[in-house]
Amino acid sequence: MGTNYYLRGHLFDDSPDFHIGKKSAAGLYCWDCGLTLCKAGGYGIHQGRGADDWHKICPKCHKAPTEENLAQSAAGRELGFNKGPYQRKTGVASCSSFRWAMKPSAFENARAKPRLFCPCCNAPFEAPEKFIENEYGELFTLEEFEAILKECPVVFLDSVGTQFS
Repeated sequence: MGTNYYLRGHLFDDSPDFHIGKKSAAGLYCWDCGLTLCKAGGYGIHQGRGADDWHKICPKCHKAPTEENLAQSAAGRELGFNKGPYQRKTGVASCSSFRWAMKPSAFENARAKPRLFCPCCNAPFEAPEKFIENEYGELFTLEEFEAILKECPVVFLDSVGTQFS
């Protein structure tokens, strides 16, 4: 489960030249302390571990998780039930991770020079300021994409420059 993001016009091209990265639901996180509740740490989040491999409360501040339903949670966002605004949470609540594929310098270049024309057919883009596209064809401005990243306190840079989906 997760959502891939691409430079517009390069949907499903998993080359790190065009694939920005992938957002995935990442379990419970203490937004106040900056800690995942996964006992194995950030890299254990997506390893399919059971409930016993997660702290029941924040190990640092001892706050219990906020109860969230699918309309509020990170998993609900991935499944299409959470339609609320993207935002940073507080306390212990669900979060997402973001695994970068594109090199930061390449993203900065794309951000500085958004494409005005489709690379496939050279037709002009409507709304060229929306230069980011997810795998569902939804378009985003830089500001909208940055809002999405606010829900991703867990960031992986180990796949930068590699091809993955």
